[in-house]
Amino acid sequence: MTTPTQGKAVGRMEFGDHLCLSYDNADERQAILLSYIRDGLAADHKIVYLSDEDPPETVVDWLGSAPEAAGLDLAGALDSGALVVRTAEEAYMATGRFDPDEIIGLFGTEIELALTQGYKGVRVTGEETFSLRGWPGTERFAEFERKIDEVFRTSQVNAMAICQYDRRWFDAARLAELESYHVGRVRADDLHDDGTLRITPAFGPPGLVLAGVVDAAARPALTTALATLPARAGLVCLDLSTVDGCDEDGLRGMLEAARDGGGGRRRHVLLRGVPEKAAVLLRDTGLLAMPGISVENGTP
Repeated sequence: MTTPTQGKAVGRMEFGDHLCLSYDNADERQAILLSYIRDGLAADHKIVYLSDEDPPETVVDWLGSAPEAAGLDLAGALDSGALVVRTAEEAYMATGRFDPDEIIGLFGTEIELALTQGYKGVRVTGEETFSLRGWPGTERFAEFERKIDEVFRTSQVNAMAICQYDRRWFDAARLAELESYHVGRVRADDLHDDGTLRITPAFGPPGLVLAGVVDAAARPALTTALATLPARAGLVCLDLSTVDGCDEDGLRGMLEAARDGGGGRRRHVLLRGVPEKAAVLLRDTGLLAMPGISVENGTP
């Protein structure tokens, strides 16, 4: 499974990026797509959302249900045309058959139209489950992904794309093939990165992925990052698999901040991917004996 720190942060996407979002968690999917759309609207880009079958109102309602959507006028963007939602049938099957070359041509026309309308670029994202429906021509879907990736790689296009793949529907071999026809994967934006410590959100369960050094100076950034987690989260997962340095003060501050749910509430903390040095410190200092602390797959 892809870890949260693999891939390109959605906020760092550029024209020419053709990335895949292979997800198994709805919160992760929502967070990434909302960042993508928010950044695009702020940059005066036209957003084209290709749904599997949901109409525009349903897509906007789903996106707007996330806390990250606060302050984002999706309905207004839909009304103005800055956000366009089409079903897969409308976008891909207008002639009754899925034809990769024809669709790539239509995308090119869409980009040219948006630039003519005054937009500075186009952001496309599509739910790709439709490709499993058995519609005429969809057996060529992998060919389409390969060809459009070549267009993004070799052409100067004022566009970027995120292809959404629900892991529940695609078998591993098929998904690996389709992922290979993308520049890379997309991931959630980092919550903090000062060159010493990087903090990235994790999903299912909610938590944080830490990379770099966890020391006493890390506590303010950790406290701020933990405050972004859902208020209802009674369990917080801290992934330490990419931590390469730590000390007792840093680990203690990390655990104390993670356990504090605010308002006198205590959260349970699950530690994942604990490196050897951190495991030794956790054992020798008694930090593992703190109430509400557990380690995935047992005590390190």
